[in-house]
Amino acid sequence: HTQLMRVDGVGQYALLGETIDDAAGEAFDKSAKLMGLGYPGGPALSRLAEQGDPKAFKLPRPLLHSGNLDFSFAGLKTAVMTQAKKLAGDLPARKADLAASTEAAIVEVLVKKSLAALAQTGLQRLVVAGGVGANRHLREQLTAACAARGVRVHYPELHLCTDNGAMIALAAAMRLQAGVAEATRSYAFDVKPRWSLDAIA
Repeated sequence: HTQLMRVDGVGQYALLGETIDDAAGEAFDKSAKLMGLGYPGGPALSRLAEQGDPKAFKLPRPLLHSGNLDFSFAGLKTAVMTQAKKLAGDLPARKADLAASTEAAIVEVLVKKSLAALAQTGLQRLVVAGGVGANRHLREQLTAACAARGVRVHYPELHLCTDNGAMIALAAAMRLQAGVAEATRSYAFDVKPRWSLDAIA
C-alpha cells in the first residue's frame, strides 16, 4: 500500500488517501526491473540514481494536481518502460539518469501529497513507515520540507523500514497494551493480502 492515514490513537485511523493502482514500492521495483536491475529493485534503483541526473528525463507525476490525496504510480511505470524502449542500446549508458529521474518523480509525489495531507488536517507531526521510508532522497526532502513548515517528521530506523514482521508485531503489541484487542489462544486466521486499516480501526 501507499496510504496517507490520520492516526488519533491506537486503533483510531482515518484513511485520507491511497494508491488506486501500483504503490510507490511497486513503482520502484517494477521500474528497476525494466532497467535490468536486481531485486529488491527499490534499493538497487536508488543506489544507481546517486550517479544520475534527476532532470534528465521528463517523467509524469500522476495525480499530483488531482486535488485529492490519492496516489497512482502505474502511469509512471509505463512512462519508464516507454523511455527504456526508446533508449534501446543506449539504455546502459543512460540507466543512471533514468533511475534518478524515476526516483525524483516518485519522491516528489510522496512529499507533495504528504504536505497536502498536513495542510488539510492541520496536524503538526508526520510518521513515515514502510520500505520506501528507507529512501534517502525521500527522507532528505521530507525532512527539509517539514522543517520549513514547523512540522515534526519521524522515521523508523533503516533496518526496521523493510521488516514487515516487526511492524505487524509492534502494532499487535500496541493494540493489546491499549486494550483495543484481546489476546486469544486461538491462532487460526484467514489470509488477507489486502487488509484495510479501516476494517480493524
